[in-house]
Amino acid sequence: MTTSALRAASPPRTIATRRPKGWRNARRFVLPLAGFVVLLVFIAPYLVMLLDALRPSGEVLASPPTFLPKTWTPAAFGEVVSDPAFQNWLKTSLIVAICSTIIVILVAIPAAYFTARFTFRGRLAFLGLIVITQMFAPTSLVVGIYREFYDFGLINTYTALILTDAAFNIAFALWILQGFFAAIPKEIEEAASIDGSGRFGTMIRIMLPLTLPGVVTAVTFTFIAAWNEYVVALTLIQDDSLKPLTVGVNSYVTAYQQNWSQLFAASLIAIVPVVILFALIEKHLIGGMTAGAVK
Repeated sequence: MTTSALRAASPPRTIATRRPKGWRNARRFVLPLAGFVVLLVFIAPYLVMLLDALRPSGEVLASPPTFLPKTWTPAAFGEVVSDPAFQNWLKTSLIVAICSTIIVILVAIPAAYFTARFTFRGRLAFLGLIVITQMFAPTSLVVGIYREFYDFGLINTYTALILTDAAFNIAFALWILQGFFAAIPKEIEEAASIDGSGRFGTMIRIMLPLTLPGVVTAVTFTFIAAWNEYVVALTLIQDDSLKPLTVGVNSYVTAYQQNWSQLFAASLIAIVPVVILFALIEKHLIGGMTAGAVK
């Protein structure tokens, strides 16, 4: 069939099927505007916290309320950073979050690799049990958790928080990593085996680089979950010097004193480690998708 015949056979584009040029021009402004509105919705709480941290505590609940501070002062940030209690809370949160993340990764990686590469009796039931464990909230188990650690003499210790946070996050990390390991072709392992690599060496040198996005996801989720944990920490830790940030910052506002500016300043500072974590792992989240795929 000739070119002229093809043109004659194809139906002409009508005005109704053509997208108006005005819509294309409007879309260039509507989409960025919609994105800016969504961004503003998410940033608004942090902006309010920042403005309240930059005003005196007595002005936070002043009537009538004002959006911008009448008196600008960054003193609250200096008071919080130099506060020994805040330093102890920050140290506790860092120790608990980092140690919990390390335990979760050390346990979840070999467990996920084994469940993805080996078929054993009860494998599906085991994976289903992992999903079921995610349905139990720490709040529903907090009484039993407290009694168990009380019997072992671990109340008011880092160990109690680390073990609890690790236990609640291992299931999610294992499930995520199991999917990444299962998606890697077995031929890659067979090639490594022919080259003389053992099972453990293959997992460390070949499989881990290919599953780096999954490892990054597990690390991020575990660290943030341990960093933000509140109910268990509130129950297991009564010593003020051992409280994590999520529990300790409430001490700035009590029935006897209301240091609202310090509360908001401490809350903003508590966000910094999570932001730093995302900044450090962002390149690995993308680059790890192809790392190790080319010999």
